Amino acid sequence: MNDLFQGKLHVVNVGLASFADPIARAGGEVTQLDWAPPGAGEIEVARGLARLLGQTSVAAANEKAFAAYTAARPVLEGIASAGDVIPGIGERTILHSGPPIAWTKMCGPMRGAIIGAMLFERWATTVDEAARLASGGGISFSPCHDYSAVGPMAGIISPSMPVWIVRNGNGGNRAFSNLNEGLGKVLRFGANSAEVIDRLDWMRAVLAPTLGQALNTLGELELKPLIAQALHMGDEVHNRNAAASSLLLKRLVPAMLRSGAKTADLAAVVDFIGGNDHFFLNISMAAAKVMLDAAAGISRSSMVTAMCRNGVEFGIRVSGSGSHWFTAAAPRVDGLYFPGYSIADAAGDLGDSAITETAGIGGFAMAAAPAIVKFVGGSSADALANTLAMRHITLGVNNAFTLASLDFSGTPAGIDVAKVVDTRILPVINTGIAHRDPGIGQIGAGVTRAPMACFTAAVLELAKLLS
Repeated sequence: MNDLFQGKLHVVNVGLASFADPIARAGGEVTQLDWAPPGAGEIEVARGLARLLGQTSVAAANEKAFAAYTAARPVLEGIASAGDVIPGIGERTILHSGPPIAWTKMCGPMRGAIIGAMLFERWATTVDEAARLASGGGISFSPCHDYSAVGPMAGIISPSMPVWIVRNGNGGNRAFSNLNEGLGKVLRFGANSAEVIDRLDWMRAVLAPTLGQALNTLGELELKPLIAQALHMGDEVHNRNAAASSLLLKRLVPAMLRSGAKTADLAAVVDFIGGNDHFFLNISMAAAKVMLDAAAGISRSSMVTAMCRNGVEFGIRVSGSGSHWFTAAAPRVDGLYFPGYSIADAAGDLGDSAITETAGIGGFAMAAAPAIVKFVGGSSADALANTLAMRHITLGVNNAFTLASLDFSGTPAGIDVAKVVDTRILPVINTGIAHRDPGIGQIGAGVTRAPMACFTAAVLELAKLLS
């Protein structure tokens, strides 16, 4: 006992840091352990978490869901008009990003994009006429995710728009995404001027048919190997798609040349894709969606199958709760802003592109793309740390997507709501930032986190379903 009091004191302090200060002032060594009660001290959340973590049936369901996700084999099957291939989409239906939202509550970029879609469809001839039609109940609005679809930023898909068709070669389920317009004044940021509608018309009349002919000549394109190669070339396949877009173009050009397409159309399409490093993004999103949908609807599973945002709310879906949405307020992103803009100008976080992070790429694969920090902020060390942190909240790794900087280990994948709540580590998402007003476009980019409230709500709901 005397040795205990005569030796140098070293204390491990758990919880409040202020308890450590007197010990340090007295000359003792203190290790501060950052700890908080499970569920941030909310007793019902802690009980629900204990139920999930203590159930072998939940672990078995998660194993089944994760296996379905990793076994999925996304293939690019073709391209067609949304109204012809998306099951159930109505003649006057517009799909949007994020969880469900009414016209009166939509953010500026989403309203602007919907008006643009109505002008493109020729349902209205002026902005004012389109706004009156939208507010008067003449148009049906639904989340892309309700139709096995995804879209970046506002995510707008209307019946005449061409969409990519991605099929799960091991399960048969399909996913859809619109085509990427490039940067500048574009529909997904809420722009709806004549130049935006003209570009959409060209994409429908020239780009989509030319690509469709090429895909008919090429045959189905396996997407996992292409994504894996892009990860080794410095992409994370969300905000950095330079390698993936180039690899896609490399596969398409020979097929386009053999397809019999007009020379002028070929030149215009190659120029358009070659000038848009983000062209592959929409395909990567559909590939992620088809993999995650394969894992959806498995009773008792706590694996996240979707994360998305509509500029007002952030929403997640969980395998064991089917199509139910768990939502919280969408954050505004404190990132790198273009000159003249700040967080005060930003819309709330927006878009379905967080499906990439949900599938283990994007922000979860930032270790593959250290250069992304020049776009979203931070350092190369931050990119690596973000990927490593995600291992603590996921069910495993996807060995189809390996990371050279981590000795070719797979990307962390299969977000578990129970692990998120237990560790208090939130999923990381790198994202573009839209101006709060329609049509201004992208004003920056940054790294954000999914809100905890979505995950605590999911834990509570899943715990009820175990009863």
